[in-house]
Amino acid sequence: MASTATYGSWPSPIDAASAAAHDGRPDFVGFVGDEVWWTAPRPAESGRRALVRRRPDGVEESVLPAPWNVRSRVVEYGGQPWAGTVRADGSPLVVFCHHPDQRLYAYEPDAPDGAPPRPLTPLSPVGDGLRWVDPVLRPERDEVWCVLEEFTGPAPTDVRRVIAAVPLDGSAAEDRARVRELSDGRHRFVTGPRVSPDGRQVAWIGWDHPRMPWDGTEVRLAGVTDDGSFTEARTVAGGPEESVPQIGWTADGHLLHVSDRTGWWNLYRTARDGGEPVALCPREEEFAGALWKIGLSWFQPLESGLVAVVHGRGAATLGILDPESGDLADAVGPWTEWAATLAAHGTRVVGVAAGPHSGHEVVELDTCTGFARVIGAPHKDAVDPAYYPEPEARTFAGPGGREIHAQVYAPRNAEFTGPDDERPPYVIWAHGGPTGQAPLVLDLEIAYFTSRGIGVAEVNYGGSTGHGRAYRERLREQWGVVDVEDCAAVATALAAEGTADPARLAVRGGSAGGWTTAASLVHSDVYACGTILYPILDPAAWATDETHDFESRYTDSLMGPVGEVPERYRERSPLEHVDRITAPFVLLQGLDDVICPPAQAERFLARTAGRGVPHASLAFEGESHGFRRADTLIRALEAELSLYAQVFGLDRPDVPRLELRK
Repeated sequence: MASTATYGSWPSPIDAASAAAHDGRPDFVGFVGDEVWWTAPRPAESGRRALVRRRPDGVEESVLPAPWNVRSRVVEYGGQPWAGTVRADGSPLVVFCHHPDQRLYAYEPDAPDGAPPRPLTPLSPVGDGLRWVDPVLRPERDEVWCVLEEFTGPAPTDVRRVIAAVPLDGSAAEDRARVRELSDGRHRFVTGPRVSPDGRQVAWIGWDHPRMPWDGTEVRLAGVTDDGSFTEARTVAGGPEESVPQIGWTADGHLLHVSDRTGWWNLYRTARDGGEPVALCPREEEFAGALWKIGLSWFQPLESGLVAVVHGRGAATLGILDPESGDLADAVGPWTEWAATLAAHGTRVVGVAAGPHSGHEVVELDTCTGFARVIGAPHKDAVDPAYYPEPEARTFAGPGGREIHAQVYAPRNAEFTGPDDERPPYVIWAHGGPTGQAPLVLDLEIAYFTSRGIGVAEVNYGGSTGHGRAYRERLREQWGVVDVEDCAAVATALAAEGTADPARLAVRGGSAGGWTTAASLVHSDVYACGTILYPILDPAAWATDETHDFESRYTDSLMGPVGEVPERYRERSPLEHVDRITAPFVLLQGLDDVICPPAQAERFLARTAGRGVPHASLAFEGESHGFRRADTLIRALEAELSLYAQVFGLDRPDVPRLELRK
């Protein structure tokens, strides 16, 4: 029988170390011959990304030992960092991007001489150098084609991007001139090349400032000559107000693309004659998402002519689409969320999936039998699942009656329950992006709090993906308003219905969620405290010279051009209104963050000092945007819990006390 104890004071077997060990997910799956490979997080190994292969006997093994780190920094968020093939002798060859120096390397893991990876690209002394992403191996030309990001000066916006060809013989490792540039440089941003089955055509996606890729992109199509050059390209889909986040070729040479031309990201067959594209499965659902990383994959054509698709409204399901009939059959299994990484080989489809009771796993679907099974990174319960929350997907009413989608995770513990006359504290989680989405999956960081008696509500506020373009564009010029209002509306609704204690509400978020958290503390009196992680705090500086190139014009759509509406930037800026903050907070910042730089956090803290508001800050060496190291993740979680314990009056001897200063 469960014991009764104050919400938030419950002992829990889910400690911060357990949550940190399960942070991150497998990603960027692909086939090398018949083998499935992917990248995997290693929080205990300085947060590196390992390259993992699944042998034919089912054994998983790391392809490269530490400190090799398979991760690209193109547009800072990276993307597809590796590609592999099987040589004529049956041995695998892999090309990958190594995070510390951003060079491309070639590696033959089964080579008898055991030679280490060899560099294919040079270093550059200019700015942040040369970076590479979304590689496509072209063994018939002894090349790899990929996106080249090249810095031309010291500023983060001194950068150009093209599709380039890198020799596999290593001759470009010391000679930049050996890299062949293939695309025309028409666009500031490009994805990697997608080559037609006959090798005669190539397509890619491009866009320019001030648009983000979810605002508008163009599909460019060119011919491939006998010498491996591209002919003059033409636009065959997309436009300034039409977002195309992925393209791909069918086995019979048709180009497919996803477009939101109807207000929903749906799948289309691109017209060869420049006519209207053909919708393959028109629905008020999303068949793609926001292109935050280069090379994301929501669909994969199969040799049979069928197409594997990730689709849904809010959630994401794997389905097999017959493009001729429009019939769509979904995979059966416990997974309710599929990541934007699909690979196909013959009749096999592989992806990364999770559910409310399981973390992300590598899952394979046999399209002949319809049977899906876990083949890699299998979920293993860290503790008895009775300590996991039972999430509930809900829709709340916001200002003007607008819908707000959220996931509510009530406190749950196998051994404890709260008093009948007490309501639990709740933390409102604001996701990053802000053009993003909080998926309904098992997250041990959430369970860390709910198993202690603290509820969590993840809010997919206006501006989030998964609910169509109109929902996404609610945030247009309303950043710092709609996101703040929607989070507050969910918090007050939970309190009004008796789910949450209105005096013990907190808000937390990272990156754009950190902005929403700080803005909520400035513009709202709903919350008793807040946790601000690697945030945007000064949008005017962020829009000029304090962020990377990819998002340097993002605020044009989120708030309006800074030169045209400077007062709007000042009014919404948390940095400009520190005097309005009365609730305690903790600010957590990576010192190597170039997206949301520590300079903004330092200015914010300097203006807070001496104002009498209890607060704390922790800065982490070696961490960039988003924490990856186990020791950082542990310290951050424990600091957050200590803040809540002090503000909510909870006894938490299991974590170090966070020193709050005024």
